[in-house]
Amino acid sequence: MTTQNTPDADARYDRLRELGQQLRVDSVRAADAAGSGHPTSSMSAADLAAVLLDTHLRYDFDDPENPGNDHLIFSKGHASPLVYAMGKAAGALTDEQLLTFRKNGSLLEGHPTPRIPWVDVATGSLGQGLPFGVGVALAGRDLDRVPYRVWVVCGDSEMAEGSMWEAFEHAGYEKLANLTAIIDVNRLGQRGATRHGWDLDAYARRIRSFDWHTIEVDGHDVAAVDRAYAEAAATTDRPTAIIAKTRKGQGVREVADQEGKHGKPLKDAAEAIEELGGARDLHVTVQPPREAAPRLRTGGGTPELPDYKVGDSVATRNAFGEALAALGAAREDVVALDGEVGDSTRAQKFGDAHPDRYFQCYIAEQQMVAAAVGMQVRGWVPYATTFAAFLSRAYDFVRMAAVSRADLNLVGSHAGVAIGEDGPSQMGLEDLAAFRAVHGSTVLYPCDANQAARLTAAMADASGIRYLRTSRGESPVIYGPGEDFPIGGSKTLRATPEDRVTLVAAGVTVHEALAAADTLAEEGVAARVIDLYSLKPVDLPTLREAADVTGRIITVEDHHPEGGLGDAVLDAFTDGRPVPRLARLAVRTMPGSASPEEQLRAAGIDAQAIAATARGLLTSTP
Repeated sequence: MTTQNTPDADARYDRLRELGQQLRVDSVRAADAAGSGHPTSSMSAADLAAVLLDTHLRYDFDDPENPGNDHLIFSKGHASPLVYAMGKAAGALTDEQLLTFRKNGSLLEGHPTPRIPWVDVATGSLGQGLPFGVGVALAGRDLDRVPYRVWVVCGDSEMAEGSMWEAFEHAGYEKLANLTAIIDVNRLGQRGATRHGWDLDAYARRIRSFDWHTIEVDGHDVAAVDRAYAEAAATTDRPTAIIAKTRKGQGVREVADQEGKHGKPLKDAAEAIEELGGARDLHVTVQPPREAAPRLRTGGGTPELPDYKVGDSVATRNAFGEALAALGAAREDVVALDGEVGDSTRAQKFGDAHPDRYFQCYIAEQQMVAAAVGMQVRGWVPYATTFAAFLSRAYDFVRMAAVSRADLNLVGSHAGVAIGEDGPSQMGLEDLAAFRAVHGSTVLYPCDANQAARLTAAMADASGIRYLRTSRGESPVIYGPGEDFPIGGSKTLRATPEDRVTLVAAGVTVHEALAAADTLAEEGVAARVIDLYSLKPVDLPTLREAADVTGRIITVEDHHPEGGLGDAVLDAFTDGRPVPRLARLAVRTMPGSASPEEQLRAAGIDAQAIAATARGLLTSTP
């Protein structure tokens, strides 16, 4: 059936076609000025972007914090010239700014980041924008309870990413009708054709199976695109995917639907611009956001944290769960996300106390972390929890969260060989290294319940990516409830002027270090013991003082030797000062199944191994 347009509609669609051409021209110009970029990927989606910007997006570019603003996420972040061309058309960027694309000091980076106020999240690592969008959509519907819409522009190449299908499943299960995915099916990836080419139905069948509404459309027919967006907004019982057939490099014969043109500026930009009809200077008055009064929430309250009696045995994961529930009572901006292990991580304690702020993401760690990033876009304070080992599945999302300047709390339980009989598939032995490597991160590893509770609360007010490592087994409470544990600090548990060796530990190995110090004391050897609960930032003055006094340091960690506590200690001596004699105890073999005590002994990180290493340092010749 053919839809007849009115004269007014014809004029509007003519203007939208012209706007699409302007977006193409400006994408070509930006990439040409930079000498690099992805203009052809931008050109394929230009008509989709023009209709969205002019008619359906509701956004106040002068007030990016307006709670009623829609959210536009370019999952295909390499199409950044199109993002910036849209900003220019909306009056948020000048033409001069557009031509600083990819230049040193410019906000217009090769892939968009939140350095630009109207960009929510950094993209460019494919497969992430839609999972982030799920989190923003959940926040709008279930937390803020405001009627904004989330629009996510996706590439067809990234449809091969498993994270996309975690997002499709979660959004369909949650019936996120405020979420629309716009899939730019331009047939070509970086090195050639995509898996399904222009077979729109191949995408539609798969997406429909996850309970989405799907619309197949010619992505260069602005009238059809307009109707598709309207249909998506009118669909109130499920999310919508608009699957648009487009041509990469649309409008310029030299590059249109041509392989080998990805990620390159056009050879003759002036000729391409002439073919596209020349430069234009159309300005779009973007539709204003809907009236929205977001849910009131308190933040920054002082929680009534649980107290634990010195001498009792309590697992730090238990203290984390109880502290998180207490934090949630004091602060209505705190939310928790679980990867279907909340009964083990103890995050379920928060869920029991605050079910309206607890989100079950099931065994989909990429989507869990992405949803947390999306929620923090809206100012919520998320804690995402699973086993330390399983966070590795979501590591690229963590890396990109740092690029987004996101504020995110991650908690990994069941870390190290100390979990015992479950064996190496469940043991987080790389997590400290992984999270220490994240830009601007904070890495914490408590050894007892009071310390775990207070660090859980302290994380909420920190910035960047914060990681807390908790333990499965019970450990003795050695700190009173009145102790303070500032991020970047440490605790010196044994110290005298006669100390001859320093034992530096964190988490479960603190108790082994204390036992080793007692053994050495019986032999007449004074050993200093430092609980380095903050592995990043690290307490440099305390470590340097210990080195000056004792001249010998032993680090002991329930972690592989690379990148963990031992390397954190070495950071104290990278400024050119003399390095103390150093021995590093860590898990160097592949563990099997055994009791926690047997695991620590086999790994050479128990009290007996620490004491033996100290004796060796004291008797060997430098």
